[in-house]
Amino acid sequence: MKVDVSSEGTLGPGPARLAEEGGYDAVWYGETMHDPFVSTAMAAECTSRVQLGTGVAVALARSPMTLAVTANDLQLVSEGRLLLGLGSQVKAHITRRFSMPWVQPVDQMREFVLATRAIWRSWHEGERLDFQGDYYSHTLMTPFFNPGPNPFGPPPVLLAAVGAKMSALAGEVADGFMCHGFATERYLREVVVPSLRSGREKTGRDLEGFEISGLPFVVTGTNEEEAAAAAAGVRDQIAFYAATPAYRGVLELHGWGELQTELSAMTKAGRWKEMGGLIDDEMLNAFAVVAEPEDVAAEVLKRYGEVFTRLHLYLKTELDREVVSGIREQLQAGA
Repeated sequence: MKVDVSSEGTLGPGPARLAEEGGYDAVWYGETMHDPFVSTAMAAECTSRVQLGTGVAVALARSPMTLAVTANDLQLVSEGRLLLGLGSQVKAHITRRFSMPWVQPVDQMREFVLATRAIWRSWHEGERLDFQGDYYSHTLMTPFFNPGPNPFGPPPVLLAAVGAKMSALAGEVADGFMCHGFATERYLREVVVPSLRSGREKTGRDLEGFEISGLPFVVTGTNEEEAAAAAAGVRDQIAFYAATPAYRGVLELHGWGELQTELSAMTKAGRWKEMGGLIDDEMLNAFAVVAEPEDVAAEVLKRYGEVFTRLHLYLKTELDREVVSGIREQLQAGA
């Protein structure tokens, strides 16, 4: 099991240096308060082993050409260590935060990934650029703008998803899948994995060699106060995700669909601080691994060891570095 670490809301190479020194396999930079590509570029200059991922970059806020150029450059400066994690985001953010069109997100993402790959082929293989789709069209590539073949090849593309349709698309067009934290073990096994497999089958492939990156919530602590704080933080985060209409299917699988309606109404009323109180113990244990520090790795592997090829733990509170390091070592050893 590869074990990675997330950098949430951090700008700069610090997390990557710590990840490399700490024995992690990759560090992922999210797109929240900062641009993940900026931090990835900075991290590439001061590390040599650890992989560098965008977890995730918002594809539908960008053009396939601009992303193809940026990713190609980062693959070059990192000497082949880039993991290009892409996500669609949800309609409100694409239209209201980024002021970009939202038409058919699954079809848009399919074209986005295929257009990006067509651009890379025009550089790496000399193929004439002639991508013409319903949402994107790229038909011009002159020598002045062509960087030529990248000695490290194009980076692997990992697609993030929650729903069945986007998960199937990941299996069809991507090199890997990034599992959202808002996914129970049951949802993964009954919805996500079958969808990934169906997507792979469309192109005559199976899940062999296909990367599945997990992000399981973990509630733990070295004392009651730490454990209680971790549980409260995870409840709040689960409630935040559960308020999103696009994620309702996860709740409905468990018979909790009406919770999404209630939480959504609370967000509109500005009752953010009350939302975590609606996540009871049954829901908490369905979404999160709740265990003592010495038992976390075993429980994570029991739930997800047959599904994930790599993972990074979703922790909502600070834990002692030695405790986290011990969990990492156990996961990497598969024990």
